[in-house]
Amino acid sequence: MRSEPRAPGWLDFWSRPHRIYVNDRHRRVHYARIADEILALLPRPGARVLDFGCGEALEAHRVAERCGRLFLCEAAEPVRAELERRYADHPRITVIADVADPRVAEESLDLLVVVSVLQYLARAEFEDLLPLFRRKLAPGGVLVLADVLPPATSVVADTANLLRTAARHGFLLAALGGLASLAVGEYARLRRRLGLTRWAPEELLALLRRHGFAAERNPRNLGFDPNRMTFLARRADQPRGVAGAKVQCR
Repeated sequence: MRSEPRAPGWLDFWSRPHRIYVNDRHRRVHYARIADEILALLPRPGARVLDFGCGEALEAHRVAERCGRLFLCEAAEPVRAELERRYADHPRITVIADVADPRVAEESLDLLVVVSVLQYLARAEFEDLLPLFRRKLAPGGVLVLADVLPPATSVVADTANLLRTAARHGFLLAALGGLASLAVGEYARLRRRLGLTRWAPEELLALLRRHGFAAERNPRNLGFDPNRMTFLARRADQPRGVAGAKVQCR
């Protein structure tokens, strides 16, 4: 019996060319902000850092300048191939497909960053990752879950935030023109069909505790959207590290 073809999911979307950024300026502003946020969280010079679901990571070289090792973890094969090409000669950047990669030693990571990824993972998928994340964290290492969607967010709120960001960073006209494409494009269709995973703060904190983390919600979100959430977690059996510090608003 011939099996039915699998319906495309979020990983398929990120593996193909897409229009999630309204123009190149938008794309570069996005990745510059992520690099700035990671740099602000580095616990020390020479830290070992992993950026999970890193996407194009256009400014990873800036982060790597202050790291001992930067792992760029990306499951979408075409994106990962481009990362490997771009950073092939960088002595401190290693591109991987999976956190389970043996090049990421157990108890080795000082910082494990997951930015704007949880909404694309089913709850079971994310829960399956937590034991692995915990094993890879060094004593005192910190897991950062950023840009997490709370239960009460909407397309309207996302649109308003995009327009505010565009006005601040000089691509407002492109954003206005790109909204129509976003509304009828593949991203919108997938969002309607698959939805986005949202977390109540107490639900996510309870899950982290069940998997052996001491966690707290950060006072502000890392990223452009103040309506989303960031959580800092460390292994509950280890000394308090960066998770004890608050990330200050700029």
